Amino acid sequence: MTNTSAFDAPLQIAADAVLIVIDVQKGFEDYEFWGPRDNPAAEERMAEILDAWQATGRPVVMVQHKSAVGPLMPGTPGYELKPVAAGAKWDLHITKTVNSAFYGTPDLHAWLQERGATQLVTIGIITNACNEVTARMGGNLGYDVVFPIDAMHTFDMAGPDGEVIPAAELARSTAAVLHRMRFAKVVTTEALLAAAQ
Repeated sequence: MTNTSAFDAPLQIAADAVLIVIDVQKGFEDYEFWGPRDNPAAEERMAEILDAWQATGRPVVMVQHKSAVGPLMPGTPGYELKPVAAGAKWDLHITKTVNSAFYGTPDLHAWLQERGATQLVTIGIITNACNEVTARMGGNLGYDVVFPIDAMHTFDMAGPDGEVIPAAELARSTAAVLHRMRFAKVVTTEALLAAAQ
């Protein structure tokens, strides 16, 4: 678990904080497949953060999901990065077939360790799936994880009882768990960029 005093301290963004951009792919625009989403400004917030990282020379990791079926299959238009991500420069490109960016190729944890990185910022899609799982695993591995909740989005999802839970409610639940259990510091893009200056 993240050191208590560090977790409670005012937000600080290290000069070498690594931005992990997760699954910002065109296939997530297939709303017939995924259903309604929340946070229509997510891509705009992602762009602001990417611009800040590029301007300050901080490292960027681009993650892309490879599905065996569905809208994120390699070789389909859905596998391609959205313009907000495709136009960025990155230091490492990871492909994965599961939720966590730490279980991709090449090995994210090994790369971070080689750099001596201690702080991660995660943005992208889906808030309560790949973003949350990556943040949880990063926290468990001892990284200081920052989670700008408005620079990501999710979709409405049905629970095991068939009841559909709205995307915004799922995002709020993710924020609560990550914050309360101290997996990550849940912040806004505005707070992140102010601390990153």
